[in-house]
Amino acid sequence: MDEQFIRNRIAFLRIQKGISEYRMSLDLGHSKSYIQSISSGRALPSLSEFLYICEYLGVTPKDFFDADIPEPILVNELHTLIQNMDKDDLLALTAVAKRMRFHQHCES
Repeated sequence: MDEQFIRNRIAFLRIQKGISEYRMSLDLGHSKSYIQSISSGRALPSLSEFLYICEYLGVTPKDFFDADIPEPILVNELHTLIQNMDKDDLLALTAVAKRMRFHQHCES
């Protein structure tokens, strides 16, 4: 894990979310070129700013660093949605996910 990973991951997640560098910079309360300066290697966010960037992008810091998760924003959104489901709904959702995963592996 290095600085380039952080830069690339911010860019990847920002693009997945459909947000420009300019818009994200302003939304985070910085100058219009803040995210561009991170992308270009001129700056890195502080730890507190990094946590705010994760929140803005809709990912946990853990998901940010897990490059094996292809859609971390959607995974985090799903996780948020299921947190207050009752047991029966969780069991039903789990069964559907297992069925989808099984069919996905069969088609591969």
